Amino acid sequence: MRVIIAAAGTAGHINPGLAIANKIKSEQKDSKIIFIGTTRGLENDLVPRAGYELKTIEAYGLSKKISIENIQKMYKTLKGYGEAKEIIKEFKPDIVIGTGGYICGATISAAHSLKIPTLLHESNAFPGKAIKMLAKKTDTILVSFKDAIPRIKKAKNVVFTGTPVKITKKDYSKEQKTKIIKEIGLNEEEPIVLVFGGSQGAKRINDAMLELVRKKQNSNYQVIWATGPKQYDIIKEEMETLHININNIPKMKVIPYIYNMEELMNVVDVIVARSGAMTITEISNLGKPAILVPLPNVSHDHQLYNAKALESVGAAKIILNDNMCGDILSREIQEIISHKEHMKKMGQNALKISTTNAEETIYEEIKKLVK
Repeated sequence: MRVIIAAAGTAGHINPGLAIANKIKSEQKDSKIIFIGTTRGLENDLVPRAGYELKTIEAYGLSKKISIENIQKMYKTLKGYGEAKEIIKEFKPDIVIGTGGYICGATISAAHSLKIPTLLHESNAFPGKAIKMLAKKTDTILVSFKDAIPRIKKAKNVVFTGTPVKITKKDYSKEQKTKIIKEIGLNEEEPIVLVFGGSQGAKRINDAMLELVRKKQNSNYQVIWATGPKQYDIIKEEMETLHININNIPKMKVIPYIYNMEELMNVVDVIVARSGAMTITEISNLGKPAILVPLPNVSHDHQLYNAKALESVGAAKIILNDNMCGDILSREIQEIISHKEHMKKMGQNALKISTTNAEETIYEEIKKLVK
């Protein structure tokens, strides 16, 4: 099978593309797969690191506002459409797959014009502009949330698959769980809350956590707090002005980045995070209670809709970004951990929207399109 995957921008777009590529390779080892992206996004690191060739084109997100900058972007994106067409003609794929970002507009449109089968994967509960624009041109659209299906109009075929993710549920033995918790510097006696804001961190979450630390509000639970590499030193300095040693906070471990995320997400009791599609999928697959702080000012507030998918089944609490502060976060954490049966029930509710066979379902849909 010869496959082109268009994925650009954030890890939330690129990682599902890589998961699909890896699944195809595992099923058909002689498959040839290349990626199309831009010169600006994380694809320039993640795709070559995963062992795949990346070809780049010009592509930009466009706004309805008339401006010289937007006209220039429109011209470059039209140029990118031509570049994508040349790549497709040269590579001769059996299928072209898009996993999100404005790169899909040029690439899927070019494939459609050349009568190549096309497939799009939408990770968010509220589909982006590219998905809606390409609905009629795309042979099959795959979605991560059932809520997204009625939001995609005029599509030929929409299939619920879930999002392929790296982090899966592990049934650790008591000894394994104890070892993981001890290695991070905590214990099993009290609940553990994992706090993170994505690979770069989230300032609003970090500010709330700083307030929580200052007021010593985690007296009856432990915290693993990943600040993000770029914000760690800033937070460390702010703590020093408050005469707090970042390496010696009772019942708390503050780190720049989590490298063993799968282990920690499996052993903690509650997760506090943004609500990107992959995070929501991981939380639901693991069956963990969550407090979600949707990133604002993103297309169609899709992180809010993602968070509501968990909230609607009683698995998560939502704190809006503008409302996020130490007192509110502390109150929500206390409300969950103080009632063990409620906490357990939230975790069980999360499993209601879990999808553990996403790669297999996606692969079956690809095979239907490749004759």
